[in-house]
Amino acid sequence: MLCSDLGRLRRYNKAAYAYIIRVLCRYLPSGLYYRMSTQQRGGRNLIKVVPGLLVSAFFLWYTFKGISFSHIRALRMVQPAWVLGVLGFTLVGYTLRCVRWAQMMRFTGARFAVCARVLMTSLAANNILPLRIGDVMRIFTYAPDLGASPSSILSTVILEKLLDVFVVGLIFIATMGRDLPAKIRQGADIAVLISVVGLLVFMFVAAHLEAPLRRIFAKLPSNKLVQKLEHWLLLAVDTLRQQGIVGNLLLLLQSFIIWFCEGMIFLSAIHLVGLGTDALGPWEAVSFANLSYMLPSSPGAIGTFEWAVKSALTSHGAPQAQAAVFGLAIHAWMLVSITGAGGLIFFIHRFRIHNHKPLLDEIESLPNELP
Repeated sequence: MLCSDLGRLRRYNKAAYAYIIRVLCRYLPSGLYYRMSTQQRGGRNLIKVVPGLLVSAFFLWYTFKGISFSHIRALRMVQPAWVLGVLGFTLVGYTLRCVRWAQMMRFTGARFAVCARVLMTSLAANNILPLRIGDVMRIFTYAPDLGASPSSILSTVILEKLLDVFVVGLIFIATMGRDLPAKIRQGADIAVLISVVGLLVFMFVAAHLEAPLRRIFAKLPSNKLVQKLEHWLLLAVDTLRQQGIVGNLLLLLQSFIIWFCEGMIFLSAIHLVGLGTDALGPWEAVSFANLSYMLPSSPGAIGTFEWAVKSALTSHGAPQAQAAVFGLAIHAWMLVSITGAGGLIFFIHRFRIHNHKPLLDEIESLPNELP
């Protein structure tokens, strides 16, 4: 543990928020330093959000150009029984995500209910806040709830992302249509290659990284920053070592099942609305749509998600207008269901612990630096 006792660890909750707010509020894309004042916050928040909104606006325009509202109004439930598939696979898939992360966090002693609450809150925050703040909250803000150091949680988040990119990339490569641009194909190959290398390191080499890391840091100048970095990296390596090869292989199996469920959500929704496509269409759509989260855009990948779904389905024979409208509908379902569930869990927990202090007041009272 980074802290010698749980009481000290709990200070990370506020300190991490202070660090995040300070970084976000002091640095602009131009690299200039700004000291935040109450009068400046509105403008700074706008500057942070505008680039992503512009990217999303472009992709929405590009995806829906030539498509009228009549196409949207024409969307109907052709086979209503498939609603059960959409609901069921959504529930099972995200329950398995919670199970997978709880397994990663088992060494901390955190209960499944706590891991599920933190993960779902994080996913909801990612959908509505910029810069993947939900993941940052999971690493720093909820470290006391999980009884773990931020570096330990960070290692599980990295492993989680590598597993997802690996599985999604494999699905995309196996199902992508010939009409997709060569650059997209090459990008998928690179993403899978990076995830494969990362997974190999995480699963099989982590146990042997401690000694080389200590030798590297021994050659660096001795200061507080270097010492903290060394301490955090060694904690992360120890976390990975505790998973073990068998545990990591089980996580990989769980990841394949999770993405099977995600694909079945798309397959069920396609049958629900009667969209014409071949057998591979739903699987390329789910993989390409989730890879689109890597593109910079507004929170929730608005615009890029719809473009990816449309591109994938049209490459497998679906009409362009119907494919675009389907992308909008399935994205709305994913955003509403996950954000709604995560938000509800967040507010229920907040009510149960009798936390009635406004969030903005909590941010104002944060300390200036991490311990």
